[in-house]
Amino acid sequence: MATAKKLPSGSWRIRAFDYTDTDGKKHYRSFTCDDPSAKGKRKCELMAAEWAAEKETGMHDSSANITLQQCLDNYVSSKENVLSPATIRGYKQMYSYFLSIKDIKITKINQKLVTQFINDLSKNHAPKTVRNAHGFLTAALRASGCNINLSTKLPQAVQPVYALPSDTDIKALMDYFTARDKDMLIALYLAAFGTLRRSEICGLTADDVEGNVIHVHKALVKGQDGEYQQKTTKTTSSDRYITLPDFVVASFPESGRLVAYSPDAITRRMERALKLLNISPFRFHDLRHYSASIMHAIGVPDQYIMERGGWKSDKILKQVYRGTMSEYQKKYTQMTNDYFKNINQQ
Repeated sequence: MATAKKLPSGSWRIRAFDYTDTDGKKHYRSFTCDDPSAKGKRKCELMAAEWAAEKETGMHDSSANITLQQCLDNYVSSKENVLSPATIRGYKQMYSYFLSIKDIKITKINQKLVTQFINDLSKNHAPKTVRNAHGFLTAALRASGCNINLSTKLPQAVQPVYALPSDTDIKALMDYFTARDKDMLIALYLAAFGTLRRSEICGLTADDVEGNVIHVHKALVKGQDGEYQQKTTKTTSSDRYITLPDFVVASFPESGRLVAYSPDAITRRMERALKLLNISPFRFHDLRHYSASIMHAIGVPDQYIMERGGWKSDKILKQVYRGTMSEYQKKYTQMTNDYFKNINQQ
């Protein structure tokens, strides 16, 4: 194997023999690493060595001439039976991000090209979008057998800010839907008091209710064709049993779906209600966060909150209630200050 050479830019490059065409012309595969240190040199040589080893097994034969678009298509196709329809749809929606480089052969993709792509994408897309696009690209290239070790500098993730409704907002919505829309009242109950997602709410039927306990084990989600279909829950931890208050269960219909609307219809009806009631906008999904924040504020252990809400880990959970509702922030801040005030006066 040849030794990597340093380019005028400071990067390391190594050219490995690939094949000889019918005209007798030799073709080489180029590997580069932007790290100018000795570590970068070793990394560059390692990429070339790994590629050469895999080439001997024939791993690269079928992928050598495909474009990036074909690479992305192949990756999505290989995941259609193991990932949710929503995830597959999300991948395909990201195709538009790669229009400028979609026709480039994957053997020509290198760190410099990816860095420029990410820099351009960052100009008018959120950091999370850019990071997701890079993750998709990396996974697709890796699955194709393209041996490129990317160390792209990505935009710093922005800490999400959750707009949590107050108890007053919840009560106003309850009164509004009680008088006008029983399905939305049930949806509100299940999200704000049961931590359910929209898709889970729309998947529930009366058969999933036994006493005060509901079994959350399916969801209504959009397929690749844009039509709704019933699937299993988002994760295995989302398959759960939730005990609800008597007044919530009493509102359920005796048969059929508990809520007749689609997830999109729930969102639209919630948005209209918020506007009519002059309540500061928040997402329907934030009712789930409201529920978690309330449980946290009244001292419910994190493990139970995770089980009730179907959270796989406490990472998102802690992001949600780090900005605990202002009403409870004021209450507990005052309690804390009063306690220290009493110590000072003793």
